[in-house]
Amino acid sequence: MKTIGLLGGMSWESTVGYYRAINEGVRQQLGGLHSAQIVMCSVDFDPIEKLQHSGDWQAAGRILADSSRAIEAGGADFLLICTNTMHKVADQVEKAVHIPLLHIADATGDVLVRDGVKKVGLLGTTFTMEETFYRGRLAEKFNLDVIIPDSEDRQLVHDIIYQELCLGKIRPQARLAYTRIVESLACSGAEAVILGCTEIGMLIGRNDIDIPLYDTAEIHAAKAVESALL
Repeated sequence: MKTIGLLGGMSWESTVGYYRAINEGVRQQLGGLHSAQIVMCSVDFDPIEKLQHSGDWQAAGRILADSSRAIEAGGADFLLICTNTMHKVADQVEKAVHIPLLHIADATGDVLVRDGVKKVGLLGTTFTMEETFYRGRLAEKFNLDVIIPDSEDRQLVHDIIYQELCLGKIRPQARLAYTRIVESLACSGAEAVILGCTEIGMLIGRNDIDIPLYDTAEIHAAKAVESALL
């Protein structure tokens, strides 16, 4: 079994889900008392969030690069950044280490292509929804037509992530808002919707709406298990 490197804490609320899903996946595959071999570094999210919103991605990337070196030194065979948004600095992280980075958008794109999805909605932070580092990768590598909510709904999705989900707050009103936004994406032609923030799966799931939802945290964790057991 290979050792999985987890760069988490952004937020720790979703990193808990990664740890659980990966260990459950290994136990399901191997049985008995088997669990995953993991090296994890969980960063303090507060300074990173401030750097995100001030636009200093280079400084935020340096924090992740330093943590990735520590994970590599701890014996990890490959690395996951346990958040969608910070894949904006994925190149900076990859250059800092010699082990492979398992990119969350690639894992998600593979599953969407496997399932025959062509046009997909995307929910996430405004950074993830609006910038090209994520949408562009899905379009270029996987030939996906990625659509996003209107500007007002994008801000609402973003605010709920940072002001509620990252703090572990789950409100029925927020679930209703997200459900409405997913339905609007379906009305715009989306065949499925990517939950492109690792906290969103805490709020809505497959039982909340008819359109298929692709939880990136679940997909990323499953890919980690697959890669560790190859």
